[in-house]
Amino acid sequence: IENNVFIGIGVTIKEKVTVGEGSVIGAGSVVTKDVIPYSLMVGNPAHQIGWISQYGHRLKFDNEGYAKCLESKELYKLSNNKVIKVK
Repeated sequence: IENNVFIGIGVTIKEKVTVGEGSVIGAGSVVTKDVIPYSLMVGNPAHQIGWISQYGHRLKFDNEGYAKCLESKELYKLSNNKVIKVK
């Protein structure tokens, strides 16, 4: 489990699964596969329903693949189904 991950109550994470930085796993989820950084995951098995900032805000990307956290104003870039924090 990488840094700044939020895991809800009653979550099960299978062995040898990596949970990427900044991800959020919803309560009761069962994580069976690696989680991409800044993913918002729910369900059994867990599936991605969106992207989340390090401050826990949903990220809404523009046509160029950029999103800004509502709280921190940090910029995120979505490219090839991966999110990185730009600044």
